[in-house]
Amino acid sequence: MKKIVIALDGYSSCGKSTTAKLVAAELGYAYIDTGAMYRAVTLYFLQHHVTLTNPKEVNDALDKIEVEFHYNPKTARNEVYLNGLNVEDEIRKMYISNQVSEVSVVPEVRHAMVAQQQKMGKKRGVVMDGRDIGTAVFPDAEVKVFMTADVDTRARRRQEELLEKKQLVNLDEIRENLQKRDHIDSTRKESPLRRADDAHLLDTSHMTIDEQVEFVMNKVTSQILTNEISLQ
Repeated sequence: MKKIVIALDGYSSCGKSTTAKLVAAELGYAYIDTGAMYRAVTLYFLQHHVTLTNPKEVNDALDKIEVEFHYNPKTARNEVYLNGLNVEDEIRKMYISNQVSEVSVVPEVRHAMVAQQQKMGKKRGVVMDGRDIGTAVFPDAEVKVFMTADVDTRARRRQEELLEKKQLVNLDEIRENLQKRDHIDSTRKESPLRRADDAHLLDTSHMTIDEQVEFVMNKVTSQILTNEISLQ
């Protein structure tokens, strides 16, 4: 069976990452969390005081950044490594969330990360989630899903995620952060967040993760069947 690329795009805290991981596991595909890559870059930039408006500083920093994913059998998940150091927990903290959209809007950053993402998915058989997978990274992805949910639902989900990591953050602060990121991601000049013309819309406001996975798997199964028929 020929492997395909599955692109899940959309807003923060819609269930993209969890859905993508489960779909990848069900298919035996690789899962790539592109948002985590931008978070890792954000962490490096903050640690090294990189000036976002200085292209030379940005490019010099990007030349020193290596982002990798390594599977952790204890947690049963792919974890993010920045220059050989596990930063999975650190990049999920609120101070990174507050800065990641401003870093990811920088053209040099996007070019570098998109190139890495395209290299990772070159052999197909991947599930990627992010903001611009179906529009910029893999516009030829066989299955594209654009995920959304109302901001209050997303804020509550994000708060629950943070609480699981023992981070107590006010709901209003989370909501404001999400709205700020939505605006920056949707209005940036470089690969803005938008629904691809051929992407299936999935509003997860009132859906369980299992229902989200079922929706995506139905689209994947249909596409694979169509591919097989076309080869006959």
